[in-house]
Amino acid sequence: MRIYLDNCSYNRPYDDQSQLRISLETQAKLQIQRMIIDKELELASSYVLAYENSRNPNVSKKNTIGKFIKENRTEYIDVDRADEVKIIADKIIATGVKTADAYHTACAILSGCDYMITTDDRLLKYKSDKIKVVDPTEFIRKTEV
Repeated sequence: MRIYLDNCSYNRPYDDQSQLRISLETQAKLQIQRMIIDKELELASSYVLAYENSRNPNVSKKNTIGKFIKENRTEYIDVDRADEVKIIADKIIATGVKTADAYHTACAILSGCDYMITTDDRLLKYKSDKIKVVDPTEFIRKTEV
């Protein structure tokens, strides 16, 4: 099974853990990471994610996230596919999804992902027959055996 995590998912463990939802999503995201490391899941990434992560002002977080992605990704959508990404993203944007989220989702679709994992409430409302968009806790619930 192939998945794509957007930037907000990667940053969830760095958010205020005093809120129950954030704490649960963090635990689920860390479990997903373990599943990726253990090769139970394939990780897709993209130039969109690399760019967004490069803008993180916290160098330690940026480097930790970037290293995990680089060491564990099995699929990568590079900038040479930007035209394909834009065509798909424009259709997603037309549904009301923000531009950056649409580009992440387009990359996930082009990567052949089964799931797009996000903690963004607006993106979680996006429905498609091409990909399932879920938060980390929902992903764990849906895929636990």
